[in-house]
Amino acid sequence: MKDSAGETSEKIAFVLQGGGALGAFQAGAYEALCRARQEPDWLAGISIGSINAALIAGNRPADRLAALRRFWEGVTGAPWLMGSCFDGGPLYEQMRSVCNESRAAMSTMLGAPGFFRPRVPDLFSFLPGLMRQTSWYDTTPLRNTLLGLIDFDYLNDHGPRLSVGAVDVETGNFTCFDSLEMRITVDHIMASGALPPGFPAVEIEGRQYWDGGLVSNSPLQFVLAVPSQQPLCIYQVDLYPSRDILPRTMAEVEQREREIRFSSRTRLNTDEFRIRHALASAARRLHARLPAEFRNDPDLARLIDSGPTHPVSLMHLIYRHADYESASKDYEFSRLSMLDHWRDGLQDAERSLNDPRWTGRQVPEDGLMIFDINDPHRQQANAV
Repeated sequence: MKDSAGETSEKIAFVLQGGGALGAFQAGAYEALCRARQEPDWLAGISIGSINAALIAGNRPADRLAALRRFWEGVTGAPWLMGSCFDGGPLYEQMRSVCNESRAAMSTMLGAPGFFRPRVPDLFSFLPGLMRQTSWYDTTPLRNTLLGLIDFDYLNDHGPRLSVGAVDVETGNFTCFDSLEMRITVDHIMASGALPPGFPAVEIEGRQYWDGGLVSNSPLQFVLAVPSQQPLCIYQVDLYPSRDILPRTMAEVEQREREIRFSSRTRLNTDEFRIRHALASAARRLHARLPAEFRNDPDLARLIDSGPTHPVSLMHLIYRHADYESASKDYEFSRLSMLDHWRDGLQDAERSLNDPRWTGRQVPEDGLMIFDINDPHRQQANAV
């Protein structure tokens, strides 16, 4: 959508799902969007998505891609995560599967540099009823990494809007920390990625928080619910597909279960947006037909105000696993897999951005258009 000067009039939002080691896919997608000059006005993330979002929001545009590279090269730089598998050949996928599983096991045992390390258990840890630790890993390395790569003063004073989701451990309520309402610190980013029982809860203002993905692995609902005075262009970068083939083995069952669980709420959120849009549109039509003395009814006004007033174009960019990957793919922090995921994100985003269905889109005045260019199950845009 262009204004009279030929420049885009849309507010650009990046919505980044959680997914551990798969987050390199989001970094690759950002590289493509950066090349297309689609710098975000708003970033919203959960878990690894909040880390990627903070790395972007907490750096000047010229430094953002370098910050992402430093993070992902750092967390995959341990000797036990390096090396390569046989290149090509009839046994490549079988060998790659073995390599991935072995490196996932090494990540579990030894951690990922600059991210997490095994917590040394106390002397009573293995006695029934006496374990006093509340996580298997120490995330102090991640805190130090984020402090070294993110300028939080720039993030809060000059950077794009940043929203990250976490869950209050005691109440179970989802909370979205928003830079428009508070100063975002490293604690907010750490809290959004504190997935139990691996990672410890993070204290913020006397409350303990865990990973927002426990309630919703995507902050899309928050982004869609915020009123906007201009059209919104959302790049939703998901790390788990909601659609996939029927599993045929126990390993595929485990992987599919995780995909369904962590791809949560994307479809629910867009369906809710459509419902609110339909109700508000019906209320506006009713308002136009009513006699003048009934048009100021407060209940009718509330129905009209319940729906979105701005058009939304939403592009799905969804990571779809390779055949040799298993349920361990989100904690398999090898350099080879990171490069693969980054490349896939870059290629998928470039293909979608250049597709004529996207470049030639006509956004309704107050509706929603959804594009999933790379989905083999759904190739057309859906509009409201």
